[in-house]
Amino acid sequence: MKQAVVCVSFGTSVPAGRENITAVENVLRHSAQDRIFISAFTSGVIRRILKERGETVYSVAEALEELWKQGVTEVLVQPTHILCGHEYDKLKREAEPWRDKFDALRIGRPLLTDTGDLQTLAAVLSAAYPHQAGETLVLFGHGTDHAANLVYPALQTAFYLAGRPDVLVGTVEGWPAFEDVLAQLKAQDRKSVHLVPLMLVAGDHALHDMAGDTPDSWKSRLEAEGFTVRSTLRGLGVMPAVQDMYRTHLEEDLRGDGHGT
Repeated sequence: MKQAVVCVSFGTSVPAGRENITAVENVLRHSAQDRIFISAFTSGVIRRILKERGETVYSVAEALEELWKQGVTEVLVQPTHILCGHEYDKLKREAEPWRDKFDALRIGRPLLTDTGDLQTLAAVLSAAYPHQAGETLVLFGHGTDHAANLVYPALQTAFYLAGRPDVLVGTVEGWPAFEDVLAQLKAQDRKSVHLVPLMLVAGDHALHDMAGDTPDSWKSRLEAEGFTVRSTLRGLGVMPAVQDMYRTHLEEDLRGDGHGT
């Protein structure tokens, strides 16, 4: 019996951001050291950019085909996605035709799948970014029109219930949006803002939409509203405590007592 793990990420074309993905992959590879371990990206655009640079990265289907050719019989597909959104749905669609090729093919869980994950991440980020007098910590997420966007306001609630009302969660493409975050900031008696990406990778969105110098970045828009703004360009992937969350998901699913499908 040959077993394997496919670690699936959205992907990034930003070299510094790639370190976040690699860090998580290394932790998962160590936890699954008795299995074949390969990586895949769900973003066709990212794969195409990397191919033009001379690097080939598997899609989910290509990774599964390669494992099938190697005679693998059991596969766990472990995503590094933050939530069960469109990219996770895409992953499952691409994997589904391969179920009959293997004795067992299971799909693991993204980072934030249940309330326990939300509470854990809130505790992790609270420890990483302690309360600073007069400052609001704004976590900058991607956001989505998928129902899974509910994770963001739920995480906001987790911080509030944990005694961190100084932490706000916003998204660039979902809800809460910039205007929602701004309204909350104006209602508080704090004039300093610390912007931190709520993303696996501090890539293009973090570099440009969050902390960029263009007038439409969150940093520039907040400064135009009179706030003092600082930014930390660190993705979740390089944080050991977040890596532990992914490792826990993987190990639970490898034992069969997780919630993978």
